[in-house]
Amino acid sequence: MGKSPDSQSSPVQAVQRIALCLQYDGSAFCGWQRQDNAPSVQERLDQAIAELDPHRPVHTVAAGRTDTGVHAAAQVVHFDAAGPIPPQRWAKALNGRLPSTIRVRAAAAVAPDWHACYGASYRRYRYTLYNSRTPNLFLAPWSWHRYNCLLDDQTMATALGELVGEHDFSAFQKAGSRRSHARTTVQEVSLVRQGDLITTEIQASGFLYGMVRLLMGQLVSVGEGRLGLDAFRERWQQQRRQEVKEAAPPQGLCLLRVGYPQAIFPEAAWYDCQPRYQLDFADPPTSCEPPEGSPPLASRAPD
Repeated sequence: MGKSPDSQSSPVQAVQRIALCLQYDGSAFCGWQRQDNAPSVQERLDQAIAELDPHRPVHTVAAGRTDTGVHAAAQVVHFDAAGPIPPQRWAKALNGRLPSTIRVRAAAAVAPDWHACYGASYRRYRYTLYNSRTPNLFLAPWSWHRYNCLLDDQTMATALGELVGEHDFSAFQKAGSRRSHARTTVQEVSLVRQGDLITTEIQASGFLYGMVRLLMGQLVSVGEGRLGLDAFRERWQQQRRQEVKEAAPPQGLCLLRVGYPQAIFPEAAWYDCQPRYQLDFADPPTSCEPPEGSPPLASRAPD
C-alpha cells in the first residue's frame, strides 16, 4: 500500500552561501549592525531575507560595521539560504522588499566556507570635503562642508601619506573597541582637490572603530593650519589618543568597496560605485578666521 501524499516528507533544499554587494544611504540608520532601539541596515536586510527564505534563521555577516550615518557604495554581506531562489536572482528579489535607501547591486553563489569579513583582503573608504564659502543643498547629505578657510590640501596629503604601512593607530580608535590591538596596515591613500571638493581615499587591511572619522578631523586641523605636521605625526606615532578629541561628521564618509583575492561580483556592480561630484565653478574661502556663530570643527568623539 503506497504512502499518502500527506505522509511524504518535503524534499530537503540544499543550503547555499550567497554573497551580496550592498549599497545604502546611511542617513536614517544607526549603522550596519543590528541595535535594540534604532533601525539598522542589518535589521532591514534580515527581514527581507526572512520573507523569501522563512524556513531557516537568518544570519547575515558584513565585511565591515559602518557607524551611524555612514554610507556604503559596495558593502559585502554573506548569508546561507535553503530556498529555491537561484543565487543571481536574490538581488532583484530583495530589492522588491527593501526600502529605497538600501539596494542590492549584485548577488552571487560562493563556497560554503567563504566569509565576507575574514576573507577580505582590503576595505576602502572615501571621505568627501566641500571647501566652499557657500552651502550646497545637493552636496550636504554626502559631504562635510568646511567653509572657515581654504584648506591646504597639499599639507593634508603629506600628513596622510605618512600613514602608509603597518602601524599602531591607537590615536584614531574610539572608546568601546573590542579589538585586542590597534595595529593595522594602510595599503593606499590619496587626497585630491577638484575645485571646492577634496576627496580622500584610504585603503587598509582593516579599520579600527571610528578610525577614518577621527583621522579626517585631524587632517582638517592640519589643512586649516591649527595643527602642524610635526604635532600630527607625534599624536599618532606616540598613540596620544587623549589629544584627538574631534571626529569628522559621518555623512562625508562612504565605504567605497571591499576587495577579495578572487573577484565575486561584476566590476560595474562593485568597483567605485559612489559618483565623484563635480562643480563647474569654485567659491573658496579666503580667510581662516571663523565667522561669528560658526559650528565647531567637528562632533566630539567619546573619550
